[in-house]
Amino acid sequence: MKVDHIGVAVRRLSEAVPRWAALLGPAHGPPETVPSQGVRVAFLEAGDSEVELLEPTDAGSSVGRFLEHRGEGLHHVAFEVENVNRTLADLVARGEKVVDRMGRPGARGRIVGFAHPSAFGGVLVEFVERP
Repeated sequence: MKVDHIGVAVRRLSEAVPRWAALLGPAHGPPETVPSQGVRVAFLEAGDSEVELLEPTDAGSSVGRFLEHRGEGLHHVAFEVENVNRTLADLVARGEKVVDRMGRPGARGRIVGFAHPSAFGGVLVEFVERP
């Protein structure tokens, strides 16, 4: 399993992308809206992984609530897996709490699913299945 990306919650992509691009280089393309998560995202390459900047499109979304309570910062760690549904089912079978019982549409045509932070010592973990 490899780290697919690190998610960072930001208030405004218009401010965050240039700040991160100065460190990592330009974003992979224009921001993308992910309706299933209530965010607009931009990806920047970071070696064999990426940094995903997340701007909420709805203050009530999980990223919107995160920003309200914690401010900008590290939101989640995402791992690439072969099968998101199987990974989530394995966690449930072990008695771990998950946010999603089944994968859902994510950015760039990928299927994603989240484990609850309580399953990994307070860290929100995302699983990403590439098409």
